[in-house]
Parts: sequence; C-alpha cells; structure tokens
Amino acid sequence: MSRQQDEDGVVLTAYFSNSEALPPAGGTRCADGATGSPASCKTGHRIVRSPARNARRKAALDRCASQDSLDELSLDDYWKEVENIHQSSGSDAEQQDEVQLKVPDEGEQEEAWLAEAGLATLFDESVAVPEDTMSLLSTLTRTQAAAVQRRVETVKQTLRKKNKQHQVPDVRDIFKPPSSQGEKLKGEALPAKRSENGKGEVSSDGQAGSVCENGEGIAARSETHVDLEASFSEQALVYKEGTKGGGAPSDADDKLPTFRIPREKTGTTKVGDLGPADMKKVQRLALIEMTALFDTASIDLKAHKAVKLKFKESGLFGVPLSTLLEQDQKRVPGTKVPLILQRLISRIEEEGLDTEGLLRIPGVATRVKAMCLELEVKFYEGTFAWETLKQHDAASVLKLFIRELPHPLLTVEHLSAFTSVLKLPTRKQQLQALNLLVLLLPQASRDTLKVLLEFFERVIDHKEQNKMTLNNVAMVMAPNIFMFKGFRHKISEQQEFNMASEMANIVRLLIRYQNLLWTIPKFIMDQVRKQNMENQKKMSRDRAMRKILKKMAYDREKSDKQEKNPAEGDGAQGFIRVQAPQFSKISMAVQLTNDLQASDILARFVNQERFQMHPSKGMLVL
Repeated sequence: MSRQQDEDGVVLTAYFSNSEALPPAGGTRCADGATGSPASCKTGHRIVRSPARNARRKAALDRCASQDSLDELSLDDYWKEVENIHQSSGSDAEQQDEVQLKVPDEGEQEEAWLAEAGLATLFDESVAVPEDTMSLLSTLTRTQAAAVQRRVETVKQTLRKKNKQHQVPDVRDIFKPPSSQGEKLKGEALPAKRSENGKGEVSSDGQAGSVCENGEGIAARSETHVDLEASFSEQALVYKEGTKGGGAPSDADDKLPTFRIPREKTGTTKVGDLGPADMKKVQRLALIEMTALFDTASIDLKAHKAVKLKFKESGLFGVPLSTLLEQDQKRVPGTKVPLILQRLISRIEEEGLDTEGLLRIPGVATRVKAMCLELEVKFYEGTFAWETLKQHDAASVLKLFIRELPHPLLTVEHLSAFTSVLKLPTRKQQLQALNLLVLLLPQASRDTLKVLLEFFERVIDHKEQNKMTLNNVAMVMAPNIFMFKGFRHKISEQQEFNMASEMANIVRLLIRYQNLLWTIPKFIMDQVRKQNMENQKKMSRDRAMRKILKKMAYDREKSDKQEKNPAEGDGAQGFIRVQAPQFSKISMAVQLTNDLQASDILARFVNQERFQMHPSKGMLVL
C-alpha cells in the first residue's frame, strides 16, 4: 500500500475536517498551489481522519488563533518537504550506510549514564570513590541526588540479577514460606516506588510546608521570568507540588511567550566563555539536571546508541562533522563551523533574503545533484563557480548537507530527549530542558546548530517579503534536522505522522529561544565553582603533604648517612648527637664520658639558648 491510499483507495491528507485546524484564510492550499476544500486536495500524506479523533483534538486544542499557537502548525509544508527528500534521494543510496541504532540492555543505559556523568565508580562497591566524585556529589541538589540514586540502584539490581543467574539455587530459596516472601517483596517495593517518582527525600514531612509556600510564591511571578539561580528540577518539583490536586494549570501554555533572564551583577555566562575543563564539568551537571527534570515529570528517557560504522574520511557530504572540521582547520585554523556550510549560507544571502518561498521551494533535483558532485571536486581547490549556483539550489544543497551527516546534528544519544521535551507540562520547563540539551551537545554540533539557527532567524526577519514565518521555516527544516539516514525505515507511517508535529515544534522552539539556549544557568556555574574550590583545597593539602613527606625523606636520608659515616658526621669516635627540638639549637654533638649526666646535656642546651636569646625578648623560663 502506498502512502497516498489505504486499502479502500481513500485519499488521506494531512488536514482535519474541523474548521479550527484549517489555515486562517484563503482556504486550503493544495500541492499545486491552488486553494480549495480539504477534500479536493491530494497531498499524498497519511493521517487517520476518524471523527472521534477530530473531536478529541478539538477539545484538547481549544486555543486562540495566533501564529504562535500550536493549532496553526499546518503540516502541509512538512509533508511536502518529506516528499521532496524522498524523491531527491535514490532508494539505493538511502539504504547504504544507514545509522544503526542500538537499544541498550537492562541496566546498560543507566551504567552509561553514570559513566557520562562522571559517577561510574558509585555502583562498584569494591572501588573507593575518588575525591573528584565526592566533590561533585557534595554540590548536587535534592532532585539531582535522587536522579543519581535511582540509576545507581537500577545498576546494582541488574548486577545482582546477573550474578544470581550464575549461582546454583538453594532449596530454601525455591521453597520459601509465603510470609517471608511477602515481607521481602514489601520491603523491596518501597524504595522502587520512591525512586520512580523521582522525589527522593523531597516528599518528607519536614519540607512539605516549605514546598507549598514556595509554590505559591512562584505562581504569583510573571511567566516570562526565567530563574537561572535555582535548579530547574527543583522549580519543576515546586510547580508539581503547587498544582497537585488543583486540576490542570490555568495557562494552556500553547503560545511562545517572550522569556527574559534577569540581569545579574556578575553578568551571564555563555558557552564560549569557559575552558574545556570547566565545560566538561558543566556538561556532567547538565546531564544530571536534565535527567532530574524529566524524572520530576515522570518522563522516562530511552537513550539510543549509534553502532559504529565506516564513514567517508574525506569530502563534503556524508562526512562526520569532526572529520570535516579537521579538514577545514588545516586550511583555516580555528574553524568551528564547516566551511562549506558557511559558504552556502553566504551564497543564499548574497541573492537577498526577500525571495518568496526561500528554503521551502526546492531546487531542480538533477541540477542540485550535479552541483554537489562538482562541489566535492572543486570546493577545496577554490575553482567552483559560485555565481552559477542559484539561490533555491543553494538552499537545497544546504538541506542536503545537513541530512547527509552520518549522525544527526542533535546526536543519536540525545535525539529522544529532544523529541520528549514537549511532554513537559509548561513552556518554561520545555525551554529549560532545551537549554540543558544544547549544553550537552558536542562542540561541533552545538556550533553548527547555532550558525543554522541564526541564519533561520535572519530569513524570518524578511517574512513580509519571502512569506517564510517561524512556523514555515520550522516545518521545512524539521525533516532535514531530525531525519537521518534510514530514519523512515525504522518507524511506521503512524509513528512518522505522530512525530511530525513534535519535530516541527522543537525546531520552532530552538529558533524562537536561541538567544537563551546558549546561556549556562547560574546554579550550574555555582556548582562548578564549588567543585573547583574543593579541588583547590585538595591541591593545597596535597602540596603541604608532599612538602612534609619530602622533608621527612631528606631528614631520614641525612640520618642514615650519618649512621654510616659517624666519624665524618661528628668528627671523632665517642660522640653522640642529641636532638632537642624545643630549643633554638635543636641538635648538639656531645662527647660521652663516664661522668656525663643528662642534666649536664640539658645545661649545655640552656646556656646555648641564653647566649643566643636577645635581651628584649624576655627571660627564658625553664
């Protein structure tokens, strides 16, 4: 069965029969540009048009008719772009070198998470926890600590299960009394339940009152205020406690409000302001915080892992970003964004951003393919004739470059987290989650994404001329950003349709709030500073200890040398060296005689002390 018809031959479109889902004016736009009723259009994309489903959608999405509203995201441009992608890429070429996704086994995901967070030693009881890990744990908030504890317990339970499989079962374990078995199950259920809701000790009676009180205070605040001083997951927990038992939130949160960050005396910290060592600490904390935020909303993230495949090691298209940047940095040191991407954006802007349908209207497929082949040969030689590349063709080459990346721009590991952002209850929490996810991206992906989003914003600034609004750009670019090689082979048609709106909305949020997403939250910076202070204290203690050990080793070596060569040390036989650290002269050579007493040696030290002591320092008290 094709995507255009089902078993009864009925054409299924991406439109709804209810009037609220239709474009606001001009009727429904068909694939050929004409307007008409939804029934007369054949977009060739599948959706279930049952009346019951439309009724549910109408009730759930009873919102205002604004371009920033979720209702206004017409999927027509999205499905057109998907069809253009499908037609421009050959079926054989698309099936080669597909990204293979590996679903982690039980406990493997949590173990990888702990390793990425720098906490790999927590679940191994035979290994002492390093001081760096202890300093990291000392800075965690309640929700962050609960997220870590939950994954440590999962890994430990998995290891216990694996170890039990290799042991011969005891007869008493097979024939257990019912009472003891019930008590064991009851005892094991309690921590699992607490870790499942992600609260940890937050739900204790001693802090319940403060949570409700803070919840009222936060509810009274403006929704456009973004608090970077308090942990995002702690804020989400306060919101959850404040709305518990109160039904749905009063604000449907379906628009894109203007969020503002309060001006701090010390200023805000951006991603590029930190060095690699501090940025690594930021990413570890961002991973823990993002997981805690999703745990607070009871959202289970299923991370995937890309299977290592052999990719191209040279060229422009189908080359990993890291490899491409290595090539570019040999020619232009300090390059952070692929040169081909920068040149394509420059070419599009040279023709002006007022062109109607920019990014939406595809270039001629045969011409685009020929241009790509020519770029592969002539780009680095500097002989490519850029004036021959038409604007729509350049936009198509740009989108092709993004799609042909061996791994998605948003990475395989975090792709499911990006698509799960919309499950969070408020727009503010969605923005906070995207902020953390951007921090988690590798530097090459993060820098490339930033350049693309800035370019999209410049295109939207000319929307009066090019007819490309925020929604249009999001719809057109979402398939190119999210659909990596072999993506459509791994999901069903219904899954693809369900994900279409999610992908477009995520791109919409990325473009709309890009000025905030590269900001490092203040509470994470405070945690990094605490870690650095602990590390500095540790280094100071280590330096002092090394100094003491060095002095002890020197004294021991000197003493051993004197024992081996007593004549050289004291000048003659029959001498001993007396140590008296309480005096200014701590050591004195004394000749042994038959009449020598301890009081005589003490008197020598006292006389020496009196002789050396200045009169202004007072009398010596014995």
